[in-house]
Amino acid sequence: MSVFGPDWDKHYEKIEADWEANVKADDLVLIPGDISWAMRLEEAKADLDWIDARPGTKLFIRGNHDYWCQAPTKVRQVLPPSVHLIWSDAYLWNDVAICGTRLWDSPEFDFGPYIEMKKPVKEGTKEESPEESEKVFRREVGRLETSLKLLDPKARLKIAMLHYPPISADLQESIVSKLLEAANINICVFGHLHSLRPNQTLFGTKNGITYHLTSCDWLNFKLLKIA
Repeated sequence: MSVFGPDWDKHYEKIEADWEANVKADDLVLIPGDISWAMRLEEAKADLDWIDARPGTKLFIRGNHDYWCQAPTKVRQVLPPSVHLIWSDAYLWNDVAICGTRLWDSPEFDFGPYIEMKKPVKEGTKEESPEESEKVFRREVGRLETSLKLLDPKARLKIAMLHYPPISADLQESIVSKLLEAANINICVFGHLHSLRPNQTLFGTKNGITYHLTSCDWLNFKLLKIA
Protein backbone atom coordinates (compact mmCIF):
# COMPACT_ATOMS: atom_id res chain seq x y z
CA MET A 1 0.00 0.00 0.00
CA SER A 2 2.98 2.34 0.38
CA VAL A 3 2.84 2.96 -3.39
CA PHE A 4 -0.16 5.20 -2.63
CA GLY A 5 1.92 7.53 -0.50
CA PRO A 6 3.91 7.66 2.74
CA ASP A 7 0.78 7.71 4.91
CA TRP A 8 0.19 4.08 3.91
CA ASP A 9 3.62 2.88 5.01
CA LYS A 10 3.03 -0.01 7.45
CA HIS A 11 -0.61 1.02 7.70
CA TYR A 12 -1.52 -2.35 9.20
CA GLU A 13 0.58 -1.59 12.27
CA LYS A 14 -1.38 1.61 12.84
CA ILE A 15 -4.68 -0.22 12.47
CA GLU A 16 -3.58 -3.04 14.75
CA ALA A 17 -2.41 -0.68 17.51
CA ASP A 18 -5.70 1.23 17.56
CA TRP A 19 -7.78 -1.96 17.26
CA GLU A 20 -6.03 -3.68 20.15
CA ALA A 21 -6.32 -0.59 22.32
CA ASN A 22 -10.02 0.08 21.77
CA VAL A 23 -11.89 -3.10 20.77
CA LYS A 24 -13.03 -5.69 23.30
CA ALA A 25 -13.99 -9.31 22.72
CA ASP A 26 -17.72 -8.51 22.91
CA ASP A 27 -17.59 -5.66 20.37
CA LEU A 28 -18.66 -5.80 16.72
CA VAL A 29 -16.32 -4.44 14.04
CA LEU A 30 -17.68 -3.56 10.58
CA ILE A 31 -15.33 -3.72 7.59
CA PRO A 32 -16.89 -2.21 4.43
CA GLY A 33 -14.73 -3.84 1.78
CA ASP A 34 -11.28 -3.83 0.16
CA ILE A 35 -9.55 -5.97 2.75
CA SER A 36 -7.13 -8.00 0.58
CA TRP A 37 -5.23 -7.60 -2.70
CA ALA A 38 -5.46 -11.38 -3.20
CA MET A 39 -6.79 -12.60 -6.53
CA ARG A 40 -7.81 -16.05 -5.27
CA LEU A 41 -9.56 -17.17 -2.11
CA GLU A 42 -6.65 -19.21 -0.83
CA GLU A 43 -4.36 -16.20 -1.20
CA ALA A 44 -6.62 -14.11 1.04
CA LYS A 45 -6.24 -16.49 3.98
CA ALA A 46 -3.34 -14.57 5.57
CA ASP A 47 -5.37 -11.34 5.63
CA LEU A 48 -8.46 -13.10 6.97
CA ASP A 49 -6.40 -14.76 9.68
CA TRP A 50 -4.94 -11.36 10.64
CA ILE A 51 -8.48 -10.00 11.06
CA ASP A 52 -9.54 -13.08 13.02
CA ALA A 53 -6.65 -12.56 15.45
CA ARG A 54 -7.95 -9.13 16.46
CA PRO A 55 -10.56 -8.75 19.24
CA GLY A 56 -14.28 -8.74 18.53
CA THR A 57 -16.74 -10.19 16.06
CA LYS A 58 -16.01 -8.96 12.53
CA LEU A 59 -18.50 -8.45 9.76
CA PHE A 60 -17.44 -7.51 6.23
CA ILE A 61 -18.67 -6.98 2.69
CA ARG A 62 -16.58 -7.20 -0.46
CA GLY A 63 -15.13 -4.10 -2.08
CA ASN A 64 -14.37 -3.48 -5.73
CA HIS A 65 -10.78 -4.74 -5.21
CA ASP A 66 -11.73 -7.92 -3.35
CA TYR A 67 -11.36 -10.11 -6.44
CA TRP A 68 -10.88 -13.17 -4.22
CA CYS A 69 -14.41 -12.78 -2.87
CA GLN A 70 -16.59 -14.00 -5.73
CA ALA A 71 -18.64 -16.93 -4.44
CA PRO A 72 -20.22 -16.37 -1.01
CA THR A 73 -20.77 -20.05 -0.24
CA LYS A 74 -17.11 -20.90 -0.87
CA VAL A 75 -15.90 -17.85 1.05
CA ARG A 76 -18.02 -18.67 4.09
CA GLN A 77 -16.66 -22.22 4.16
CA VAL A 78 -13.13 -20.98 4.82
CA LEU A 79 -13.76 -17.91 7.00
CA PRO A 80 -12.13 -17.94 10.45
CA PRO A 81 -14.50 -18.27 13.44
CA SER A 82 -14.84 -14.58 14.28
CA VAL A 83 -15.20 -13.30 10.69
CA HIS A 84 -18.55 -13.19 8.86
CA LEU A 85 -19.60 -12.13 5.36
CA ILE A 86 -22.66 -10.14 4.36
CA TRP A 87 -23.66 -10.76 0.74
CA SER A 88 -27.02 -9.28 -0.15
CA ASP A 89 -28.40 -10.57 3.14
CA ALA A 90 -28.55 -9.44 6.78
CA TYR A 91 -26.91 -10.28 10.08
CA LEU A 92 -28.31 -9.92 13.58
CA TRP A 93 -25.82 -9.22 16.35
CA ASN A 94 -27.49 -8.91 19.76
CA ASP A 95 -30.21 -6.33 19.01
CA VAL A 96 -28.37 -4.69 16.09
CA ALA A 97 -29.30 -5.62 12.50
CA ILE A 98 -26.77 -5.10 9.71
CA CYS A 99 -27.35 -5.46 5.98
CA GLY A 100 -25.32 -4.55 2.95
CA THR A 101 -23.82 -4.98 -0.48
CA ARG A 102 -20.88 -3.64 -2.46
CA LEU A 103 -22.89 -1.08 -4.47
CA TRP A 104 -21.18 0.76 -7.38
CA ASP A 105 -20.50 4.23 -8.77
CA SER A 106 -23.73 6.19 -9.02
CA PRO A 107 -24.39 8.47 -12.01
CA GLU A 108 -26.07 10.89 -9.59
CA PHE A 109 -22.93 12.48 -8.10
CA ASP A 110 -19.18 12.94 -8.60
CA PHE A 111 -16.51 12.89 -5.89
CA GLY A 112 -13.74 14.12 -8.16
CA PRO A 113 -13.67 17.67 -6.73
CA TYR A 114 -13.03 16.28 -3.23
CA ILE A 115 -10.03 14.16 -4.20
CA GLU A 116 -6.54 15.57 -3.82
CA MET A 117 -4.60 12.97 -5.77
CA LYS A 118 -5.79 10.88 -8.66
CA LYS A 119 -3.90 7.76 -9.66
CA PRO A 120 -3.16 7.85 -13.42
CA VAL A 121 -4.86 5.25 -15.58
CA LYS A 122 -2.32 2.71 -16.82
CA GLU A 123 -1.84 2.35 -20.55
CA GLY A 124 -4.03 -0.41 -21.90
CA THR A 125 -6.49 -0.24 -19.00
CA LYS A 126 -10.05 -0.77 -20.15
CA GLU A 127 -12.41 1.83 -18.77
CA GLU A 128 -15.99 0.91 -18.08
CA SER A 129 -18.55 2.57 -20.32
CA PRO A 130 -21.36 4.61 -18.72
CA GLU A 131 -23.80 1.96 -19.90
CA GLU A 132 -21.83 -0.85 -18.27
CA SER A 133 -21.42 1.11 -15.05
CA GLU A 134 -25.13 1.89 -14.92
CA LYS A 135 -25.95 -1.80 -15.39
CA VAL A 136 -23.71 -2.83 -12.47
CA PHE A 137 -25.12 -0.03 -10.30
CA ARG A 138 -28.72 -1.13 -10.95
CA ARG A 139 -27.82 -4.74 -10.16
CA GLU A 140 -26.26 -3.69 -6.87
CA VAL A 141 -29.30 -1.59 -5.99
CA GLY A 142 -31.40 -4.73 -6.45
CA ARG A 143 -29.09 -6.62 -4.11
CA LEU A 144 -29.40 -3.86 -1.54
CA GLU A 145 -33.21 -4.03 -1.75
CA THR A 146 -33.01 -7.76 -1.05
CA SER A 147 -30.69 -7.18 1.88
CA LEU A 148 -32.88 -4.46 3.39
CA LYS A 149 -35.91 -6.76 3.33
CA LEU A 150 -34.02 -9.30 5.43
CA LEU A 151 -33.34 -6.92 8.33
CA ASP A 152 -34.92 -7.94 11.61
CA PRO A 153 -37.81 -5.47 12.09
CA LYS A 154 -37.49 -5.73 15.89
CA ALA A 155 -33.83 -4.65 15.94
CA ARG A 156 -32.97 -1.69 18.16
CA LEU A 157 -30.50 -0.36 15.61
CA LYS A 158 -30.37 -0.86 11.85
CA ILE A 159 -27.10 -0.42 9.98
CA ALA A 160 -26.40 -0.55 6.26
CA MET A 161 -22.83 -1.39 5.29
CA LEU A 162 -21.81 -0.55 1.72
CA HIS A 163 -18.51 -0.16 -0.07
CA TYR A 164 -19.39 2.68 -2.43
CA PRO A 165 -20.88 5.89 -1.01
CA PRO A 166 -24.69 5.84 -1.21
CA ILE A 167 -25.15 9.60 -1.20
CA SER A 168 -23.30 12.73 -2.28
CA ALA A 169 -20.76 14.37 0.02
CA ASP A 170 -23.19 17.25 0.62
CA LEU A 171 -26.08 14.85 1.30
CA GLN A 172 -28.18 15.38 -1.79
CA GLU A 173 -31.00 12.83 -2.07
CA SER A 174 -30.20 9.74 -4.12
CA ILE A 175 -31.75 6.49 -5.29
CA VAL A 176 -30.00 4.62 -2.50
CA SER A 177 -30.61 7.16 0.26
CA LYS A 178 -34.34 6.92 -0.39
CA LEU A 179 -34.20 3.13 -0.08
CA LEU A 180 -32.30 3.41 3.21
CA GLU A 181 -34.83 5.88 4.58
CA ALA A 182 -37.76 3.66 3.61
CA ALA A 183 -36.12 0.78 5.51
CA ASN A 184 -35.65 2.94 8.63
CA ILE A 185 -31.87 2.62 8.58
CA ASN A 186 -30.18 4.51 11.43
CA ILE A 187 -26.53 4.38 10.34
CA CYS A 188 -24.78 3.80 7.03
CA VAL A 189 -21.05 3.05 6.81
CA PHE A 190 -18.99 2.89 3.62
CA GLY A 191 -15.49 3.37 2.23
CA HIS A 192 -14.01 3.40 -1.29
CA LEU A 193 -12.98 7.08 -1.32
CA HIS A 194 -9.27 7.70 -0.82
CA SER A 195 -6.72 10.53 -1.17
CA LEU A 196 -9.32 13.10 -0.17
CA ARG A 197 -8.32 16.70 0.44
CA PRO A 198 -7.94 17.31 4.20
CA ASN A 199 -10.13 19.58 6.30
CA GLN A 200 -13.29 18.95 4.32
CA THR A 201 -16.74 18.43 5.77
CA LEU A 202 -18.10 15.31 4.11
CA PHE A 203 -21.40 13.51 4.67
CA GLY A 204 -23.22 13.71 8.03
CA THR A 205 -26.88 13.15 8.98
CA LYS A 206 -29.80 13.37 6.55
CA ASN A 207 -33.44 12.43 7.27
CA GLY A 208 -32.54 10.41 10.34
CA ILE A 209 -29.60 8.48 8.83
CA THR A 210 -26.00 9.19 9.82
CA TYR A 211 -23.57 8.52 6.97
CA HIS A 212 -20.01 7.57 7.98
CA LEU A 213 -17.08 7.49 5.55
CA THR A 214 -14.66 4.97 7.05
CA SER A 215 -11.79 4.75 4.55
CA CYS A 216 -8.54 4.06 6.41
CA ASP A 217 -6.64 7.12 5.23
CA TRP A 218 -9.61 9.40 5.91
CA LEU A 219 -9.71 8.18 9.53
CA ASN A 220 -5.91 8.24 9.90
CA PHE A 221 -5.95 4.43 10.19
CA LYS A 222 -8.05 4.43 13.35
CA LEU A 223 -11.33 2.65 13.96
CA LEU A 224 -14.47 4.75 14.25
CA LYS A 225 -16.97 4.09 17.04
CA ILE A 226 -20.43 4.49 15.53
CA ALA A 227 -22.69 3.19 18.30
